[in-house]
Amino acid sequence: MPNAILIGAPIDSGQRYPGCLMGPAAYRVAGLAQAIRDLGHGLQDWGDVALPDLKPLTCPNPAVHSLPETVGWTEILADRVDDALSQNGLPIILGGDHSLALGTVAGAAAFARRQDRPLFLLWLDAHSDFHTPLTTTSGNLHGTPVAYIAGRDGFDAFPPFPAPIPPQNICLYGIRSVDPAEHAALLTHDIAINDMRVLDEAGIVAPLRAFLDRVRKAGGMLHVSLDVDFLDPSIAPAVGTTVPGGTTFREAHLVMELLHESDLVTSLDLVELNPFLDERGRTARLMVDLVASLMGRKVFDRPTRGHM
Repeated sequence: MPNAILIGAPIDSGQRYPGCLMGPAAYRVAGLAQAIRDLGHGLQDWGDVALPDLKPLTCPNPAVHSLPETVGWTEILADRVDDALSQNGLPIILGGDHSLALGTVAGAAAFARRQDRPLFLLWLDAHSDFHTPLTTTSGNLHGTPVAYIAGRDGFDAFPPFPAPIPPQNICLYGIRSVDPAEHAALLTHDIAINDMRVLDEAGIVAPLRAFLDRVRKAGGMLHVSLDVDFLDPSIAPAVGTTVPGGTTFREAHLVMELLHESDLVTSLDLVELNPFLDERGRTARLMVDLVASLMGRKVFDRPTRGHM
């Protein structure tokens, strides 16, 4: 696995619940860098990205808010992720709300296109995030990245996506909250939807292994976008979009262990951590532990923690 490059993305503009901008600092305080180094990996911390000068942008949908900021973050993150991959690094983007994926996946797609390799997306999230700026009723642009990545219309204010990811190269995993408009749009795309019903019936392993096999056979790159609400809120309360019925502690670690064993992950988002909603850093520490599993920590290597 290449050297990890941490990129902080202190972004709150994709939704309305303040606090996600503190996410990058929380991951650093929770020991993410040391956890990665302890596993023998090289690591650089490129610090936090800063918002560039904003363009005067508008959207026909009056519900949409913070469009200039979101486009600015998209542009700077696309450049930064592309730079990290070009230096043979594994970019780990510390969010920040999920609108950051508009930029991070665009950066990965630009790099993959130059390498003439297909890019695959594993979306670990309670939500499908398949709205466009024209269909969202909340106006929260953290609900739009997968639509942008898949090449849906309605993103005229954004840079053209470098190479839209074919729907069959996208896997939504752990989904359990989809708006009617998103559901209707998903039915017209060949995106693999492994909602919690599928995972309850088929188990955690089989659907993920099938997707990873497709990535491997295609010689593809794999971007993983991990939302805190992929986890059940009973173990990960620090998120503004809690949906009951998420993955358990062991299920989430199993997903990360399988990703490590696949050796396919080329970039990673950590999104929607809101430290203001956390319980003494509990969610941040769990997310750090999950990254450690993805980077190679075995179940029997996990430290025992005393109660504080």
